Amino acid sequence: MPRPRSSRPDQPSGSGDRPSGSGNRPSGSGGRSSAHDAPSPSGRTPRAVAPWVRTRLRTAPRAAAALALLVLVTAYLAAALPRAIDRYETEGLRHGIASAAPRDSVLELTSPLPVATPSQYAEVLSPEALRKRSDELRALLPDPIRTDPAQTAHGVRTVARLEGLDPWLPRPDGISPQFVLSSPSGLDRHATLRQGRPAAGGPLRPEAVVTAKTAEALRLKPGAVVHVPSRNGERVAVTVTGIVEPHGPDAPYWAVEPLLRAPVLAPLVGDEVKYFWQAALLLSPDSAASLLATAGEPEVFFRYAPTGDHLTARDTDRLSAALHSVGGGPDLVKLTRAVGGNVTVTTGLDEIVDAYRSMRDAIDPVVAVAVFGIGAVAAVVLAMTGGLFVARRDAELALLRSRGASLTGIGLRLLGETSAVAVPAAALALGLAVATVRPPGGGSGAAEAAGAAGAADGAGAVGVLGGIPLGPSLLAASAVALVAMLVLPLRAVVLHRRPRLHGGRDDLLTARPSRRRTVLELTLLVLAVGAVVSLRLRGAGDSGDHLVSAAPVLVGLIAAMVLVRIYPLPLRWLGRPARRLRGAVGPLALARAGRSSSTGMLPLLALVLALTTAAFGGSVLAGVADARDRAALLSTGGDARIDGSVEWTPLPAGLTETVRGTAGVRDLAAVQIEYGVALPSHEGTIARPMSAPLVGVEPASYTRLAERTGFGPFPAELLASTGKGGEAATADTGRVLPAIASPSVAERLGREPLEVVAAAGTFRVKVVGVRAATPAVRGEDFLLVNGADLTRRAATALLVTGPVDGTALRSAVTARTDAFRVTLRSEERAGYVDSPLQTGAERIYLGAIGAGAGYAVVAVLLSLAQNAPERSALLARLRTMGLTRRQGRRLLGLEALPQAVLAALGGVLAGWAAVPLLAPGVDLYRLALATAPGLARIDGAPLRADPWSLLVPALAVVLLTAFAAAGQAWWAGRRGSIKELRAGDAR
Repeated sequence: MPRPRSSRPDQPSGSGDRPSGSGNRPSGSGGRSSAHDAPSPSGRTPRAVAPWVRTRLRTAPRAAAALALLVLVTAYLAAALPRAIDRYETEGLRHGIASAAPRDSVLELTSPLPVATPSQYAEVLSPEALRKRSDELRALLPDPIRTDPAQTAHGVRTVARLEGLDPWLPRPDGISPQFVLSSPSGLDRHATLRQGRPAAGGPLRPEAVVTAKTAEALRLKPGAVVHVPSRNGERVAVTVTGIVEPHGPDAPYWAVEPLLRAPVLAPLVGDEVKYFWQAALLLSPDSAASLLATAGEPEVFFRYAPTGDHLTARDTDRLSAALHSVGGGPDLVKLTRAVGGNVTVTTGLDEIVDAYRSMRDAIDPVVAVAVFGIGAVAAVVLAMTGGLFVARRDAELALLRSRGASLTGIGLRLLGETSAVAVPAAALALGLAVATVRPPGGGSGAAEAAGAAGAADGAGAVGVLGGIPLGPSLLAASAVALVAMLVLPLRAVVLHRRPRLHGGRDDLLTARPSRRRTVLELTLLVLAVGAVVSLRLRGAGDSGDHLVSAAPVLVGLIAAMVLVRIYPLPLRWLGRPARRLRGAVGPLALARAGRSSSTGMLPLLALVLALTTAAFGGSVLAGVADARDRAALLSTGGDARIDGSVEWTPLPAGLTETVRGTAGVRDLAAVQIEYGVALPSHEGTIARPMSAPLVGVEPASYTRLAERTGFGPFPAELLASTGKGGEAATADTGRVLPAIASPSVAERLGREPLEVVAAAGTFRVKVVGVRAATPAVRGEDFLLVNGADLTRRAATALLVTGPVDGTALRSAVTARTDAFRVTLRSEERAGYVDSPLQTGAERIYLGAIGAGAGYAVVAVLLSLAQNAPERSALLARLRTMGLTRRQGRRLLGLEALPQAVLAALGGVLAGWAAVPLLAPGVDLYRLALATAPGLARIDGAPLRADPWSLLVPALAVVLLTAFAAAGQAWWAGRRGSIKELRAGDAR
């Protein structure tokens, strides 16, 4: 039915006055349809009415496009964030499993074999029986545990090493070699036969092959027979039939038991250290039962190498539960029944998963701080956008309201306008986020299947697309769209809830805060104080407490509110002296700045929050970089470290001069380090044993090094030489050497001289200084003395200072000796950043800083655009009074600067205050040094304010505002003044 004409503006009709931009021309066939031209009861045919939303979008296409672009970018960031976090957490779990040592990650099941003859177990230990049992056990492993069939092995091996009884076997110090007998499956797939033939044999005639390195070290060749002891005192003869070369020695098949691929020269510590060979004989699977005849305590083993390519971050708890069940739960009972005997499950995979979870739980709260910060800035910018639209349409909405339009009608129509723009933009942003942020591996194959399985098991999952749950991204994009849709109608309804008269002043100088605003500010102040106190007391580790994560945002919010309160004061203070200046530009600019709208809190809030987020994020990144630099410097002791691969290896003659002449070497400190020196105690023999490294230094060069590194600097005079050293002082065991010690060593030695017995000599030491760290050693305990006072002087390490070239330095060292290694500080530092959890969290912070800068730019532009028509009219009128273009640019620039300067100062102060307030609750140690906590002995990674992160964004905001105002004045000057000077214009 056609709608009757109405005099209400919220029900548009074809006659009567209508607001600007809401024309009622029909489009398309809207005015030609015979159905809509049916006569009304009055006999007249009403004209068709154009749809409100379509008409408004056609009237202001640029504004609609700008809103769509802002919603698109914001919704994309919001939708991509949970996907990016899920991605790097998944990569972190997979990286932790893939990069772990094979012997730590494999899942191994072992079962001891009873005392029996080989013939009794020949069938049970046959290759077919063991292969069938291995397949059964693999099928019993619970999800999500999956294994790599190519690296799976099973067989029989001896637990105890067996002595080689043949006299022709090599004995370096007269000790017989020891052998491990093992019959791993799939040897033909993991090794290439070089000599002889593959092992065959049987339970009574065992045959074996050896690797090339074992054959070379033990003098084995095809046809050799090795005899080992048996249970009954006789000998078991093992015939060597061939020599093989392993494929991929670092693969789990060989790396779990390195002895299978290469022999080792093991020490036997007694009155003197003696060495003997340990090696392995690789028996054929058909000879597995023969191990029952040996005295080696044989056991059957089933080894499975886990794979992590199918795992996601959401599988962490399921994987941990499955491992605990296999290690001592219901699944272990199933495995025990399948084996038919006692089963022991050995794996370090549960520790790997626990370490990953611990790192993730430590990093997530730090990332949440950045997420809350950028989210708050984005919300404020969206609110500013709605405020700009309301300001531009204030006259139109006031006219509609004065003519009887209902708030519901106005709100619904404005909601329709914003929905038509925001919903498609948010949907497109969601699609772009799904397309661009893919799961590891591109979201294909196993990753997608695993992701779908994880979503099916997870509660509350909306869906999984590409292996990553779609629910969080969908909720984030919907939240952005909802905010963008509701800001304009809600703000318009609040402002126009009563018809308003035109011409009332609403500026910061005359505005009086309402009681509601005061209550709101006090509430936010209480929340901010509570968040800061909670963060300082409990730290950021409570991932469920979002108030703690929002602490920097609340600090910035309180700072912005305080700035709005005090904003009129500096304007009043500057207004009085400005009146005495020559010219009208200065006083007029201050007057214009003071008459800015009282709703100008939003631009100020957006800038302060953006600057606070940038300052906090920059301080986090700076703290992480500083912690890594200090850890790498302490680990190497300088820019480079040269020491022996074996402790107590003296430097070869001429090496120090060679290194000193290498390009880039500025200084050099030679030190003599002896580890494990027993320390006496001032308490006597009742004290527990303690040892520490003894470091002999040259005081002048070592003091310069300690000053540069900042680790335990001291005056060189503290270690002044006694003049008694070298071999001539061997008998003088009563000489007293001044020493610098770590706190625990100093506490043990006390204040009186005590005798120290070391390979470097016997002497007495007296502690003259205590330092927490020193460049020469990585450990917490040390004892520094003057190297010239030692009895046996021999430098063992060189600490290099300067921008050295690693290749040139290694070439110089290698030319002298192969027994020394070169460690660069830059390489050591790079080793701290190999976890996807670390790099992913750092990328989130960099993205938050970049997004905050972008939103700050948008806030500045929106703030200037809100009053752009009024400024253009002002310039046009002032130009008729003789104002030049240069003065116009100065006027707009000076008018915009007070708020920009205030925001910059507020952002700097809020960021500077937030860092020390929140620093006690934020420890960046795991984010900075998660990969090497044992080597990085530093006192945590505290959060410190970064001057560059505080000052650079603040200066950028001021400069951007000045340039934007100048550009606005330039553009207004190029346009004609006719439109701005029209008679009757309300502006």
